[in-house]
Amino acid sequence: MKKLLMFAALAFACSASLIAQDVVSAVDGTVKRVDAATKVVVVKTTDGTEHTFHLADDLAVHGGRDAASGAGDAMHGLKAGAHVAVHYTKDGGHETVHEIDRLGGDGLKVARGTVTQVDRDGKKMSIKTADGTEQTFDLTENAAKDTGEDIGHGADKTMKVSVFYTEDAGRKTAHFIKKAV
Repeated sequence: MKKLLMFAALAFACSASLIAQDVVSAVDGTVKRVDAATKVVVVKTTDGTEHTFHLADDLAVHGGRDAASGAGDAMHGLKAGAHVAVHYTKDGGHETVHEIDRLGGDGLKVARGTVTQVDRDGKKMSIKTADGTEQTFDLTENAAKDTGEDIGHGADKTMKVSVFYTEDAGRKTAHFIKKAV
């Protein structure tokens, strides 16, 4: 019986570890260094922390003119100085990036306002902007996962956010949502 309980505890710990690896997190900051040979990008986040991210083979870069044309380029046209949002997972001490969004300049568009509705299951979010209009966004898989826990859980009706999005045929898709400070 004791061996069975130890085995069950070990199995639970291993499965919890595997689940934790799939958690998507997001940070925003400035690209400090890009190394195409090792497929690494260093980003200094807005809180001053430097992260060394390893780029996944399926890396997607959104926003900016180089994003589409850089698809064949291992670095997708990323350059030092670019303001980005990085969606990553942690695996064995490495932070692995599957999606990077270019913010500002010729990157993703931005809308600022107060959250009026969040539907994580339906992957939708609405905000009311300063001019009183309401904008609704589809959420990418990563945006739905890594939107702060406080958004959509009680504080959502008064929270001010910046929504970074793309627009195609009038349909707005949010890639990164940041709580306004």
